[in-house]
Amino acid sequence: MAADPEQNKPQQIGHTIAEISEKASLLVREEIELAKAEITAKATKLGKGAAIAAGAGVFALLGLIMLLHTAAWFFYWLIGWEIWVGFAVVTLLLFLFAGIAAMVGIRWIKKGSPPTPDMAIDEAKKIKDTVSG
Repeated sequence: MAADPEQNKPQQIGHTIAEISEKASLLVREEIELAKAEITAKATKLGKGAAIAAGAGVFALLGLIMLLHTAAWFFYWLIGWEIWVGFAVVTLLLFLFAGIAAMVGIRWIKKGSPPTPDMAIDEAKKIKDTVSG
């Protein structure tokens, strides 16, 4: 006597649903692993890039020091007095640039504080007056 196909349908549907659930779970786990691998690779590249950029910053700073040293010797050669005069001229120029930068920075800080969205507040007041009027 053959088995009734109608009785096997619920078992087949249950088996299919279980298989789909298992495959979906596997797919989600694989996607998570892919995301982890991708993030790790990108973080590694970012770390290497930051290290190289830091090295470039060190070399630029050393280059600036050498440039300032060269400028001091140039002023010594130009003026012809003692070597300390050349270094004093460069030092005074550095303090002058620092003072100018400080004044500009303080001015920009004063313009930006307090950090309130004044234009957005004005627009909101205009909209409120328009709607209520």
